[in-house]
Amino acid sequence: MQVPPLLKIAVVGPESTGKSTMAKKLAEHYQTVCVPEYARYYCQNLDNKYTLQDEVNMYYGQIALEESLIPLASKGLLIADTTIMTIKIWSDHLFGHTPEEVLKEIKLRQYDFYLLMDIDLPWEDDPLRDFPEQRPHFLEVWKKELNQLNANYSLISGHGEERVENGIAAVQSFLTGHLG
Repeated sequence: MQVPPLLKIAVVGPESTGKSTMAKKLAEHYQTVCVPEYARYYCQNLDNKYTLQDEVNMYYGQIALEESLIPLASKGLLIADTTIMTIKIWSDHLFGHTPEEVLKEIKLRQYDFYLLMDIDLPWEDDPLRDFPEQRPHFLEVWKKELNQLNANYSLISGHGEERVENGIAAVQSFLTGHLG
């Protein structure tokens, strides 16, 4: 019996755009596992004073978390609430560069489809969020990074259930085209 390939769907984008909600809803809909964002756990006690070493630590934590959850992916589908590309974006923004080990892994660790969350939701304050006024900038950074990877992605807009439905429709369209 041949094991079907694992398809990886990543939910990415600027802060406060509903990534975690979307990733959880997708995992529920497709009855599979959602890889949470490791940085949320890591940063809880940092008081928003990050170092480049913190970024590297979060990089290793995100990879380990994803790898540990792959065996739980059902129906050959894994949903990721962000990717290590976030480490690159924050490292570049905060420190002016990204460690080489992160850059190399980004090229190797591919995802089959990305949902890029739009900035059409209102900002929600959270102690782990830093740049409400820079969401348009970060949306453009995400588009640039995904385009440089030649990534297959869809921009997801809408509010509430409409947003979730738009995300599910985009994933379903990808799956139909990919598996159909």
